Parts: sequence; structure tokens; C-alpha cells
Amino acid sequence: MSARGRSYRYVGPVELKAAVRPGSGGCRISSAAEFGDWIAGRSAAELAEPFTFVVGADGALRLAPRRSEHVACAGGAMVLSAGEIGFVREADRWAVSEISNQSTGYCPDIGSWSEVARALDDLGLQRPSGFTHEVVFRRCSGCQEHNIVREDDFVCVFCGSDLPETWNVDPTA
Repeated sequence: MSARGRSYRYVGPVELKAAVRPGSGGCRISSAAEFGDWIAGRSAAELAEPFTFVVGADGALRLAPRRSEHVACAGGAMVLSAGEIGFVREADRWAVSEISNQSTGYCPDIGSWSEVARALDDLGLQRPSGFTHEVVFRRCSGCQEHNIVREDDFVCVFCGSDLPETWNVDPTA
């Protein structure tokens, strides 16, 4: 655990992490002005779909195009959360319209919302009270595969073993 909260190590395919180059991370957004500059540079087509995001270990939001890998957005580093985020213009300000912890590379627990909320609040962005789409990740203690739990069915889709109730994706955490 970091001073801020649980950190998540990349647990996805090694070849994706190996492809990350120094300085190739997502755009670090640490102020409302930086967010304003970043969003002003997005096209209507980009704004029509969610973006890839991570909250870095420093608590700052990083954003990248939707089809970017989370590990690339994070520059290969550990994160406090990761997922997809959409924005909408409401009256005279930007707001988060949708957000999830959908990242099969980091598999963050839904409890990582507090770090996301803090990062969005630091930017002055209006946001929902939690992930609008929560993804529950678990690692099977039998076959070691990562699973997405659907409809509270804590059973491994690969081998049929029971999955734990608590987050356990990273065996080193």
C-alpha cells in the first residue's frame, strides 16, 4: 500500500509492457488549466468515445486515446487506478459522463475509486459518485488465470474453481 492507497502493478501480457518506451506515457493532467488545454485539443470524434486513463502513483490523472494500452498510458509504472473515462460538456464546464475500472492490464479493484475521485476533484471536474461501470477482477488460485466476475458468479471461467471474494489479482500485492 502506498501512502495514498493500494498500488497496482501491471499484470497483463509482458510483450505489451516491453513495448513501452520512456516518455511515451499518457498526458499527465495535474490542474484544471492543463485539462482545459488537453480537452480543447480533442476532436469531436475523439470526444464521442471514452479515453484510456490511469491515476499514477503520484495521484495525477493521465489520459490517452481509447485504444491505448493502460501500461503505455502509465509509462509502464504502477498505478492507483486505471480504466476508461468519457467526458461531456455541461453548460460552461466539463464533466465525467462515464467511467469504469476496465483495465485487464492492471485489473484494479473497485475500491480504487477513491483515488480516481481525488484526482478528478483536484481538477475541479464534476463526476459521478462511483464507477458508472464496475468491473470485478479476480485471479483463480487453481489455474492462476485472471477473471472478470459477472453477475456475482465467483467461478473461474477457465477451470471452474471458486474465486475468492476479495481482490487477489497481483500475487505480490
